[in-house]
Amino acid sequence: MRAFVFPGQASQKVGMGDWLIEQYDEAREVYELADEALGYKLSQVILEGPMEKLTETEVTQPAVLTTSVAFDRVLRKLGYTPDVVAGHSLGEYSALVSAGAVDFADAVRAVRDRGRYMQEAVPLGEGAMQAVFRLEPAQVDEACAAVREETGGEVRGATYNAPGLIVISGDRETVAVAGERLKELRGNVSEIPVSAPFHCALMKPATERLSARLKDVAFSAPSVPYVPNVTAEPETDGGKIYDNLVAQVEQPVLWEQTVHKLLEMGVDEFFEVGPGNVLCGFIRRVDRAQKPVPVMDPKGKYLFE
Repeated sequence: MRAFVFPGQASQKVGMGDWLIEQYDEAREVYELADEALGYKLSQVILEGPMEKLTETEVTQPAVLTTSVAFDRVLRKLGYTPDVVAGHSLGEYSALVSAGAVDFADAVRAVRDRGRYMQEAVPLGEGAMQAVFRLEPAQVDEACAAVREETGGEVRGATYNAPGLIVISGDRETVAVAGERLKELRGNVSEIPVSAPFHCALMKPATERLSARLKDVAFSAPSVPYVPNVTAEPETDGGKIYDNLVAQVEQPVLWEQTVHKLLEMGVDEFFEVGPGNVLCGFIRRVDRAQKPVPVMDPKGKYLFE
């Protein structure tokens, strides 16, 4: 049983998908559709940069989505299809396009706006995210809860990526306090360079704006089950997609739980469909027996060359 899993923000790199466009009409058409839908040459930014522009959240999100969908289209041309799909944060939109639950043009416009809403929810510099290694989820959750109660600030688990790999998010001062508390528990803690504190209560303004925005998007039942970030349970009801995507902005990404669910469903082949191999690393940490395949690895080699 094969799963297509789609990466989120931070997987971007200048030039991602360049070889794909040269070799496959299906890929080139995706980039052209994105340019048309957005009203500017997103493809030029993806292929030529500069990196500073590509890392702007409202550019990054449609760029990663576009590249991931281009890979998906080529994989299908070559005879690879998924039995189930999932995506990490932003990647959930790519998964839903892959499963036919949302039109690509609608999705690329929606994630552009999603990126802008998330960036504008918290003034630059006021939020922070930290990666926490070597601790259990309960330890992280308890420490964050205690710090919230003591300080009145915001910090909580934002992404549960794999055993011993959790990211916390919140306002800068409270995240710093929580980080020191987690170090006392013998966790390794490091700052993540981000423009906003994603997947925490500070994203409420973005949630409200996205809730209104996604009402203009038509969702249908996916052709294969997808596993949403907020529940880590397979979903086939098109009517629940909207609720999951809105909740996702403030709620944590349950990626480790998602991988466990995919394994329970019988998945024995994982393709990371998009730039990089971050999710492959997470999957191997969840289950060392797995050999997930990055469609494009960091050195620019491709599954189907």
